[in-house]
Amino acid sequence: MTSTHAFWLAGRQATGESGFDVTSPWDGTTVGTVSLPTDAQVEEAVAAAYAVRDEFAATPAHVRAAALDHVGRRLAERTEEIARLISAENGKPVKWARGEVGRAVSVFRFAAEEARRFNGGEAQRLDTDAGGQGRLALTRRFPKGVVLGIAPFNFPLNLCAHKIAPAIAAGAPLILKPAPATPLSGLILGELLAETDLPAGSWSILPVPNDKMPALVQDERLPVISFTGSETVGYAIMDSVPRKHCTLELGGNGAAVVLADWANDEDLDRAAARIATFSNYQGGQSCISVQRVIADAAVYDRLLPRIVAAVEAQVTGDPNDDATDVGPLVSEAAAERVEAWVREAVDAGAKLLTGGKRDGASYAPTVLTELPADTTLAREEVFGPVLSVQRVTGEAEAFAAVNDSKYGLQAGVFTHDLQAAFRAHRALEVGGVVIGDVPSYRADQMPYGGAKQSGVGREGVKFAMDDYTYERVLVLTGLAL
Repeated sequence: MTSTHAFWLAGRQATGESGFDVTSPWDGTTVGTVSLPTDAQVEEAVAAAYAVRDEFAATPAHVRAAALDHVGRRLAERTEEIARLISAENGKPVKWARGEVGRAVSVFRFAAEEARRFNGGEAQRLDTDAGGQGRLALTRRFPKGVVLGIAPFNFPLNLCAHKIAPAIAAGAPLILKPAPATPLSGLILGELLAETDLPAGSWSILPVPNDKMPALVQDERLPVISFTGSETVGYAIMDSVPRKHCTLELGGNGAAVVLADWANDEDLDRAAARIATFSNYQGGQSCISVQRVIADAAVYDRLLPRIVAAVEAQVTGDPNDDATDVGPLVSEAAAERVEAWVREAVDAGAKLLTGGKRDGASYAPTVLTELPADTTLAREEVFGPVLSVQRVTGEAEAFAAVNDSKYGLQAGVFTHDLQAAFRAHRALEVGGVVIGDVPSYRADQMPYGGAKQSGVGREGVKFAMDDYTYERVLVLTGLAL
């Protein structure tokens, strides 16, 4: 028998008049039933957040930091329980889910640290010109207002943490909408926040249905929107609210470049292992998973069989099993879409080296070569366990191939050449370049975001806090500087 989960309205538990079931992508069992907020309850949450915004901005740093520290500690204490919940509602293997909990712990720790040092003020003397004699400018940052955070399904705990923690650290009230497929992990954060002394109204976690979101997005009391998800939805949000501040973390088409100097057997084995792991982790449902390998002709023939073997060694199956590397996608519909894209690519002339089979919501780890440039798989984000390998000649052609995409989130470059690393950093039109590894590395304190159609703005706790706040200058006059 499953339980019904309340949502969190202005810091307290609440239930609505209806609910929906959350089901496991692996076996279709019901994980839990979630209560839906009514329109009146959503309005209550927005009104409460708007009303408390000045009080929350003025909350002492130690209060906000203590709350964030508390959530981080409690997450760590409940790691196994929460990891099993993530795995149940999302389908990701439990070993990856444990890693996600660990990352969320770090996010709250980083946020507590930033809350203690953020907004200390920067002084600037203004007597550099005669008209500024005796004047000093003190610049501090203040919240722009209530943040509407919209989180996706693929990291249902950690990407909720990336919305909540920076907002609390900056003193900005937040309304969080978790993904409809995976709301339970986000609601867990409400349990932990409710154990703190944060002001009532400073946070709400509302599983609002997608068809009810336009009114919330357009509400003028919510001047900041932080969205992580698909390019189509993200740009539709931005287009609908041109005067709001939007941070959009959108899709990617992650490329791993293997240059000619990454050539000995140990190098190639490591590259193949990392590529195989991070084209398939989370079922490939990560914006920075490896979707493309761009290998120099000098190493291509030795690298390709290693990649195929490493991909075939990925253990697929029950996400509850600690041995499983690759579980199901979030839904059968998602797996059917991946299946259709691979079929289209093969029909257009791509060579299927391994995988290419679907079983319900699961899709076998797949490797293709000779992928035609005009196929959907080449142009779009697959968000599934599918990898293509491309042969190029020379560094310039490799970097041009990375940039031949509408996306620009992150890229990995396997090279030992420091000069090549700096050339990659200059040439690649992406938000992050990872040297000696795949593009799938993210440290939660570093700036994370994309170029081109991979979005605008940056996550990473301090950088999100910058996004949620603005500079306000105080000019002091008549000082003896």
